[in-house]
Amino acid sequence: MKHVRNIAIILALAGVVYAAPAAGAAVNLLAWLLGVIFLGVLAWFVMVMYRHYRAEIFSLGDGMRALLYASIGLVVLTVTATPRLWASGPGTAVWFALLAVASCGAFVAWRSYQRY
Repeated sequence: MKHVRNIAIILALAGVVYAAPAAGAAVNLLAWLLGVIFLGVLAWFVMVMYRHYRAEIFSLGDGMRALLYASIGLVVLTVTATPRLWASGPGTAVWFALLAVASCGAFVAWRSYQRY
């Protein structure tokens, strides 16, 4: 019964947003706010994981650590450029290729960590 009530509340809020005359601006603000909160939580999670695994990261060696950081940077840049890359067919293929290269780099660094 509790789930039905929650679904009814969500549907009522969706109806209000749909019917309100200036709901577009409010929805855009809410979407932006949720995005900022999500990015803040993601940054906090990355900080906690870095602090927890700092010794393991520094035990990788300079080359593997550089590869790991470059892979993370490539993922960040690729995700940042998602709207521009997805605007065309070749851009979408480049987007997937960049993420594949970054995944391979992170995998190589992880395998290096697992060997020792």
